[in-house]
Amino acid sequence: MSDVKGAALPFTPQPKSQLMRPHRTLWQDAMRRFFRNRLAVFGFAIVVTFLFLAIFADLIAPFRYDRVNFTKVLLFPFRDPMHPLGTDEVGRDYLSRLIYGARTSMIVGLSVQTFAVVIGVTLGGLAGYLGGWVDYLISRLIDIMTAFPGLLFAILLITVAGGGLTNVIIALGITSWIGIARLTRGQLLSLREKEYIEAARCIGVSRRRIIFNHLIPNALSPILVAVSFGIPAAIFGEAGLSFLGIGVNDPIASWGKMVGVADAYMRVYWHLALFPTMLIALAMLGFSFMGDGLRDALDPKLIE
Repeated sequence: MSDVKGAALPFTPQPKSQLMRPHRTLWQDAMRRFFRNRLAVFGFAIVVTFLFLAIFADLIAPFRYDRVNFTKVLLFPFRDPMHPLGTDEVGRDYLSRLIYGARTSMIVGLSVQTFAVVIGVTLGGLAGYLGGWVDYLISRLIDIMTAFPGLLFAILLITVAGGGLTNVIIALGITSWIGIARLTRGQLLSLREKEYIEAARCIGVSRRRIIFNHLIPNALSPILVAVSFGIPAAIFGEAGLSFLGIGVNDPIASWGKMVGVADAYMRVYWHLALFPTMLIALAMLGFSFMGDGLRDALDPKLIE
């Protein structure tokens, strides 16, 4: 290289750190984009807060969720320093009930989605990879289950089997796997024709290893997004069942049940319905923001 007069300019080598860009994996790049999204970080903070309350409810709550005090029934908020958010119809501390309600909601949301992932990914993976009559049978099963409204089917099952936390999880989980199964099947139908899958077949890799070691990890991004949106749906489903009086049984705290019980007192004791409703809405908002952030962060079109 020369200047205007033709004299050679000295070559100055650049430091290696400036020439080489640091290598980042797909997940590292996705997390970097996720934490740049302010709404996603806000939603993540809400979810972490509820998880913290759920795990450490026994240490954080000032009283047990089932402790009653008939001398302090239906106290208004901020009237008694021992009960800052008041008490319910049998004198239980409302703040403690709300904290323990977070545990119930998180248990239901995470358990239902675990149920959905185990069944949905397994059936969807078999249908998408094997095809043929296996795909036909699983697809027809998905069509049949789709015909049943999820919440109504859950109400039917709980009416037959009875209420309780375990039965609520099972009833909601039976229909929650349908979307994940359909999503997994679609992903594997497109991935099974890729060159690296053909190479794995040629060297004799078993079908099980191809599905669980190659196909499903590459289809994991949309599944994670679906799970992040499925958790608030399960929480809302439990709240609806408990509101109807067929979900979680007393004395276990549930936000939905607290709203349902408050219906008889709502005109006067406004706090009984307001506080659990706000927490349900906040949980739905947090998971929705986090799901949107995950969807954007894992979108391959946005990779820099």
